[in-house]
Amino acid sequence: MEFITNNLPLFIPIFLIQLALIAFALADLARRDSTRGPKWVWVLVIVFVNMIGPIIYFLLGRDEA
Repeated sequence: MEFITNNLPLFIPIFLIQLALIAFALADLARRDSTRGPKWVWVLVIVFVNMIGPIIYFLLGRDEA
């Protein structure tokens, strides 16, 4: 418990960045007509792969056609 309370100033910005990435990725996914793969798979990747999931979506999932 002491570890968490001592490092809380570090955890809060990381958590907020993670939430912002997830929200932005899900909003972008909802606006797109097509993606590389099914949208439901990208929702799972974005939500459950934590910090890396939204980045993977932005790099690989968006169909720029």
